[in-house]
Order: sequence, then structure tokens, then C-alpha cells
Amino acid sequence: MGVKRYWATKDNTITNAYKSNLSTRGTGSNMGASDILEVYSIYGQAVTASATTAMSSSELSRILIAFPATGNYAGTMGYDRDQGYIPASGSVKFYLKMFNAAHSQTTPRNYTLEIAAVSSSVSTSAGGWSEGYGLDMDEYADLTYDKTGSNWKRVSSATSWANEGGDWYDRIGAKLQTLHYQAGFTTGIENLEIDVTPLMEQWINSTGHTGDSKDNHGFMIKLSGTMEATSSQNPTGSTNSFYTKKFFGRTSEFFFKRPVIEARWDSSKKDDRGSFYYSSSLAPGADNLNTLYFYNYIRGQLRNIPEIGKTGSIMVSLYSGSADNSSPSGSALNLSVGGLVAGDTLAPESFATGGWVSTGIYSASIAFTGGAGLTKVWDVWSTGVFHTSPPTHMITQFHTGTIIPYHLSASNYNPSAEYSTTITNLRPSYSRRETARFRLFTRERGWNPTIYSRAQAAPMNLLIDSASYRIYRVTDNLDVIPYGTASSTLHTQLSFDVSGNYFDLDLEALQSDYAYGISFAYYNGAVGAWVEQPETFKFRVDE
Repeated sequence: MGVKRYWATKDNTITNAYKSNLSTRGTGSNMGASDILEVYSIYGQAVTASATTAMSSSELSRILIAFPATGNYAGTMGYDRDQGYIPASGSVKFYLKMFNAAHSQTTPRNYTLEIAAVSSSVSTSAGGWSEGYGLDMDEYADLTYDKTGSNWKRVSSATSWANEGGDWYDRIGAKLQTLHYQAGFTTGIENLEIDVTPLMEQWINSTGHTGDSKDNHGFMIKLSGTMEATSSQNPTGSTNSFYTKKFFGRTSEFFFKRPVIEARWDSSKKDDRGSFYYSSSLAPGADNLNTLYFYNYIRGQLRNIPEIGKTGSIMVSLYSGSADNSSPSGSALNLSVGGLVAGDTLAPESFATGGWVSTGIYSASIAFTGGAGLTKVWDVWSTGVFHTSPPTHMITQFHTGTIIPYHLSASNYNPSAEYSTTITNLRPSYSRRETARFRLFTRERGWNPTIYSRAQAAPMNLLIDSASYRIYRVTDNLDVIPYGTASSTLHTQLSFDVSGNYFDLDLEALQSDYAYGISFAYYNGAVGAWVEQPETFKFRVDE
């Protein structure tokens, strides 16, 4: 799937700004149901005087926002990891995405926002800080009166912040913690997109995660300390104003502008059964490896093999064919590259060690030099248990497949292929409640066989090794899921097997009652760039 989105569960803007009378601060106001979130700092709008000094005012606004990281119920990241919907720690990245809200007021430039974890000091209030129902972001008239809703002074009706303006995990000396991030803005109207993986892993606190666990009380988003207005509490602050940065909130009418945590990972499975090549001196070692997959479907559902599970080893060996080339026969063929368990004293080049990929899916990588006259080979999957005394391989065979191997060859020219692509199983509409698989058929553009060959052959479904998809909304060409071609994630990379390229899409990420388009980009090694394909495919999403 590669991409899964989690929408905010609560958000709020808290402020100590003056009301229009410039004498009363809105510290008791709540903006928890507003469709806009706001960050700003105003210096010197009012002057307060004491018997000895006069001091210019400092007015600040900060954002509180939380996401469903923890919990054992559907929709939380922890639950989805337990169910295998998102990968284990180390194999997935989490990005906080918030979207700029255009407005008619001034917008600051060249500033830095800090994104920090709200500290556990709020845990004394059941459920952490309270969102509330306020709307007024101008006169701050929605006062909580110490009841429902957090504000500048209070976490909820029962608890005050340890420090007015909210509590968060800050720096340790000059070094930022893994739960404190910074994002720079140049023009001021940029969207916010930042990798917050270490903090999310601490919140999810799943098996295998590294670092301290933390209670999930969400993010505090504010201007950096040097850019918030100077005050007695912040003597090194700024004497310039930064007014005002606005983001869309979780209740915004604009579905794709709502804040999300986006989980990204490379979910592609590249099964070389349909593009299996003999080892060749033309290719470096890594390119001589062929990765094969074995899919264990039981009554239509993927299931782990009880004898193997997630941690046991599985073996794959190759066999030549019988006299009529209809079934495997003889002894296992020697492999160029195997990977055997300790203690094996049997023909070490005849078995390759495989392993668990995901529920019911196992894979192994092998290299094979082939032999004279081989036009087909059989891959046989079995248990990977060895006994050293006496040296025997306790075999339970699980699956036998067939492979048509190819020979690598050099070229007399530098090709730059063009392709024609279709989605063979595209439906007119889908439900938001499903995860759909889209299968591609790809051939070289201009394929034009002779009349004789047309009667006896069909175009080959080409496997594109590096292919990426994009989802856009048709009505305005809005990128809903842009191409993920950066090497850091490759979260929109297509898989392939013997039947061609494919990808899975979680349709919950799309707003219902709209039409969407799919486009593809293939990496062209001849020009060293991704090339977008000319075809687009459209479908509708219903509730």
C-alpha cells in the first residue's frame, strides 16, 4: 500500500493576545472547533507601566494538535501496526502535514516554527488537554470559564498548565531531542511537512521500537523562542512581530487541507518470476540475483505456514524438467548464490534460504548460471530445517512453481523505449471503505506483429522495474498522492509479479463523491530520469 493517512483527533489555538480594547487578554478563550489554526507573535501593540518601568506588550498564539498514535482500537497507528497494515519500526516514516490557509491579513516571512511533543504534565487531566468548542478568533469571546476546552492557562476544567501557554518537551542544551522539531518558512505561505518518525515511534511504543516511550498528548506548534516576542519570561525573544501564520484545522470543509500524519513506506514486492535471468558476467553481482515469492493462500486468505511462521527459515531449490518438460525431475540444480543455515553439510549450493515477508508471503533471492538446453526450471519450496547428526535435510514441500529463464545480452545502440499502459481491472467507482488493487498491462508502444504472428502470439506484458503512481482529483488536478520517487521512501513504487505490475491503494485517503485520476511515471535508465506516461485512468469514490 505504501501510504496511509491519519487525521487529527483534536486541535486548538491558545493565545494570550489582547482583545480589541487592548486592556483585557484572551487567556481564557477557546478556539477548539475553529476550522483555522493560528500561530503568531505581536510585540509592542500595548504598553504596560509600573511605578518604575514601562514595558511593551508580548502577545502570542500557539497550536495544540493530536493524532491517533496509541490505542488498541481500529484507526490508531498502534492497532494498524499490530494488524500488519503499517510496517514495523524502522521500515516506515511518519510525516506531519499541515496546509497553509490564505487570508487577507499580513503574513510573516523568514521565520521558524517549532513542533514539540506536549509534555506528560497534562496527564494529570484525564485524556490530556481538552479541545473545546470555541470559534471566535477575533474577539476571543468564547471563554471557557474553567469548563470545557483548553486555553492559555488551563489544560481542561480540572487542570492548569504547569506554565501558562502550555507545556512541552524542549531542547537539551543545544541539541534538539527526538521529540522536538523545527521547520523554516521563507515566503511564509508554505505548507508544513516534516518527518516526525522518532516521536511517532515513541508514541506508538510498539515491539522493536527504539528510544523512550512517551504518552501521546499531541504536538505544540509555536514560533521559535528567539522569534516569539521578548518578555520577562523570554528576555532573548524578538522585538519584531510575526503576524500571522494560519493553517487549516481538522474541521475544515476542505478535505485535503485537514492536518494529517502520513505514514510512508516502500511496500513494493518485486517478484522476478516473470523476469528471471541467468547469471551473466555482463551484470554486477546484485543484478544477477533473482527474487522469487511464494504466496500461501488458504481459502482465499493469506496465512502464515504454521511450521515456518514469521521467524523460521524456508528453502527454495531449482529443478530441471522431465523428458516432456512437464514437471520437475532429478536432483536439485546447483545455484550460483545460496544462503544456507549453519550446520548444513549437504550440497550447499543446491538450496537458497528464504524468509517471511508479510502474512502468508515468503521470498528468497538466488543466482543461477543455468545449463545447456534448459528452457524451463521448477522452483520447489520446502522447510529449512537441517539435522547435522546424521546430516539430513528434513523436507516438507510446500509449493512448486515454474520459471522461464532469459539470457542477458548487450546492445548495439542506446535504446529509449516508449510504452503503452492500461489498467486491466479498473472499475468505474470504488468505496472509501476498501483497499483496491490496480493491475497494469504494459507493452512497448508501436508493437505491430505480422499477420502470421498476430494469429499465434499476443504482446508480452512487460514488467517495469521502477514505476511510480500518482493520484489526483480530476476537478482541479489537485495532487492527492504525488509521485513518491525520492530514494528515502519510494512509497508509491509499483510491485510486480509474473502477471505484471500492480499497486494497492487505501481509498479511505480519498474524499467521497469526487472523480480521481491515476497517472504513472517509469524510470528511464537511458536518460537517467523519471518519464510520466501519457495515459491517465479515472474512477469515482463513493461513500
